[in-house]
Amino acid sequence: MTSNGGRRTQAERDAITVEIGYALCSAAFAAAVVFGAVAGPALLFDLPETPERLLPRFGLVLALVLFAVRVVSVLVRFRKAGQPSQPGRTSPDS
Repeated sequence: MTSNGGRRTQAERDAITVEIGYALCSAAFAAAVVFGAVAGPALLFDLPETPERLLPRFGLVLALVLFAVRVVSVLVRFRKAGQPSQPGRTSPDS
């Protein structure tokens, strides 16, 4: 919250919206890459039954965990970073 009565400005709301979108898109991309890397061999090659069944499941679980961790880490980092005093400018101490 900000010091102006607890209400966020439009710029702050826009920044939060952009950051959430970035977190979701980057997490979806990373999860897709990990799923493809783990499950890809089972989908492309003729493997024995056990690996062919387990690799896609393991890839899905790993992708979901990575997605959640990425979203949380991006949003926590955004919250800790703070915003510059004026839009488009860096803080004097940066």
